[in-house]
Amino acid sequence: MNMPNTSTRALADAVLGSMRECLSFRLGTVDYGINLLDVQEIRSFAQPTRIANAPRELLGLINLRGVVVPIFDLRLKLQCAEALYNDATVVIVLSLLNKVVGVVVDSVSDVVQLEPSCIQPAPAIQSDDNTTFITGLATVDERMLILMDAESLLCDAERSPSVASVH
Repeated sequence: MNMPNTSTRALADAVLGSMRECLSFRLGTVDYGINLLDVQEIRSFAQPTRIANAPRELLGLINLRGVVVPIFDLRLKLQCAEALYNDATVVIVLSLLNKVVGVVVDSVSDVVQLEPSCIQPAPAIQSDDNTTFITGLATVDERMLILMDAESLLCDAERSPSVASVH
């Protein structure tokens, strides 16, 4: 058995933090992964109640068993091409820093066990866009996952007064 060297393992641990399992999902043709521990539940998409003057990516709010949850379209947040909502479209409900936030994705693929040897650090990207939410890249079953930190990605949402606290 070929074990990764300690520097590779340390790098992977630094990239992943506490992530050992991730939920993989698709936006268009790109696969992403988020820490499974951040996922509260996965729901079918239902049109949320729109909020006047909200940012374009904030689709609105839903009432989830008494908790008001803001719903963001991750395609719009990441400036991807817009897609039609269909039967595969889902909302991943995330519990982040004592907040509950929903993100709309094209589809959920699976839960992936991440081995340190399959993880590479995120490349340094020079752009005006904030890409600090990308924590690394993982190759799983010959597909590449862009690993993301949901807290960093949705930090603007977390500061919003409309984001519900976990009770």
